[in-house]
Amino acid sequence: MEIGELDDRDRAVLNAFQGGFPVVQRPFEPAAQALRSRGVEMDEEELLERVQHLNDEGVLTRFGALINAEEIGGAASLVAMHAPEERFDEIAETVNDVRAVAHNYEREHPHLNMWFVVSVADREVEDVLAEIEEETGQETYNLPKQQEFRVEAKFLVDGPVSDGDVDLSHLGTAPEPTDRDSLSPAERDLVVAIQDGLPVVETPFRAVADDLGRDPEWVVETIRRFNAEGKVRRVGVIPNHYALGYTENGMTVWDVPDEVVDEVGPAVASMDFVTHCYERPRHEGVWEYNFFAMTHGRSEEESAERVEQVREVMDEYWDVGEDDWDTLFSTRILKKTGIRLEERATANTA
Repeated sequence: MEIGELDDRDRAVLNAFQGGFPVVQRPFEPAAQALRSRGVEMDEEELLERVQHLNDEGVLTRFGALINAEEIGGAASLVAMHAPEERFDEIAETVNDVRAVAHNYEREHPHLNMWFVVSVADREVEDVLAEIEEETGQETYNLPKQQEFRVEAKFLVDGPVSDGDVDLSHLGTAPEPTDRDSLSPAERDLVVAIQDGLPVVETPFRAVADDLGRDPEWVVETIRRFNAEGKVRRVGVIPNHYALGYTENGMTVWDVPDEVVDEVGPAVASMDFVTHCYERPRHEGVWEYNFFAMTHGRSEEESAERVEQVREVMDEYWDVGEDDWDTLFSTRILKKTGIRLEERATANTA
């Protein structure tokens, strides 16, 4: 299904529900009511059918909860390395064979041309990097997240509810967060059950409860609590951004003066086309950038315009020079297997 085939009602669903979908036993009814309050006439049955269709056609990657793996257990880090051109494919194969490597990309940079994510359940990231260095003979540069300013990959389309501001996460009883770092066995089973999406049915949480042999109200209360605790970032439709035409992405990196990072971070994070925004460490003599902002666009021109908008915001806080930033475009996906959330949840179950 192409972006041009979406009608206004499809577009309203996509814009409205990329976050803040109600976690109640019959969520499609209050969600449809929210659409009607914004001038989009749709009932529960039609909304359900449209979400099912968008999901079946690949416009969505899934419908359900976006889980924050960092809060579930284990650890992850972004890593960069240099792979000489004559050995690039050999090194890529070696890195990809490491089970803890979840994603690996070739990116445009004169030296650090291989970028991957290491996700571990019950070992140290540094141990994985030592293994990779020994097998490849190449130094790795660990870039763990020091501050997170934004992780909100919303991809809005032209059409109704263009602000994407529908948030019904407040519906239902207010959860009481716990102070536990670990998961209970039942919570671990729930995480595993919902990580790839919810069933697109009238009562999705009851369907999950039936599969787990749990009380349906426990499922909705636990997911609401996970949301409050940060274990779930949001619940809603999770679009396939390529299907929506967002084919261009650039990882912009910036050498932000340390004394203004705390001001720059929220300012850049407030830009709706910035989907990820972090502070990460520098590596002296090799990597001078300490601030990462991922942008997405529907064309090279739009992508360039958005990067320029980020630069303009940066320039409000410090005098940005030509050598103070760069954009690392991905040229090849070398590996993309996911972060093995089940392993991380299991290792953190008490």
